[in-house]
Amino acid sequence: MKHLDNYKYHLAALFAVTVWGATFVSTKVLIAHGLTPATIFLIRFVLAYLCILPLSAKRLWAASLRDEVLLILAGITGGSIYFLTENMALEYAPASNVSLIVCTAPIWTALLLSLLYRNERMSQRQIIGAGIAFVGMVLVVLNGHFVLHLSPHGDLLALSAALLWMLYSLVVKRIADRYPTLFITRKVFFYGLLTILPYFAYEPLQLDFETLCRPAVWSNLLFLGIIASMLCYLLWNAAMHRLGAVRTTNYIYLNPLVTIITAAICIDEQIAPITLLGAALILYGMWRAERN
Repeated sequence: MKHLDNYKYHLAALFAVTVWGATFVSTKVLIAHGLTPATIFLIRFVLAYLCILPLSAKRLWAASLRDEVLLILAGITGGSIYFLTENMALEYAPASNVSLIVCTAPIWTALLLSLLYRNERMSQRQIIGAGIAFVGMVLVVLNGHFVLHLSPHGDLLALSAALLWMLYSLVVKRIADRYPTLFITRKVFFYGLLTILPYFAYEPLQLDFETLCRPAVWSNLLFLGIIASMLCYLLWNAAMHRLGAVRTTNYIYLNPLVTIITAAICIDEQIAPITLLGAALILYGMWRAERN
């Protein structure tokens, strides 16, 4: 029964990653309409927080001072600074570099947690499966263009984003046993919003009501705020609590595959044949790592 119950959490992680892979296309549409990455993040987290607040207000939880500090760290590493570093990296480095480096988060997460927690150490089968999935992810990211241009500023920012997500996984693991997922996720949204505000002193917030009223804008913002943020963060945090941070984070390898498929459907980007091989390797690697 427990084994069957775990499938729900695997499906939750798979759904979250599938949606997150599609957010790249939504973000590109919003940027094309004149919204900045910081503005997009602010609106999506405001929507997510407003949606989750009534759900979590039914029962009040109070965190200790130490745990409150950890929740602030979660809001930074899984929210404000994570999205800023990832989006700023795209200004300095090609998207293929950024996507490839950010998607190394499962590797860093596995290395850190294997040092800190005995029950998070990967077996030989899981290491091989994750390695195969990583190779497939590289092929998907490159999409037939085997050229990587080094860009120190952009690459370091992308690496920072990957390491921030690793820290987010660690923080959520540390507090998941003491508080419900709903409470943790609400705090992530709150502190993510709070810690993004100083950035607008550097880049003033510009909201054009006419732009926000365009169907392509408000529909993508609702998708990012309610589905990609509120719902997917809840599912992801619940999956990490049940399956462990390492097993859950491995699903990030599917992220570039979903992005490329979504881009092909929505904005007519081409899929190279080598990408199909990469997709097969990702699926085989994930299956090998998780099979009994």
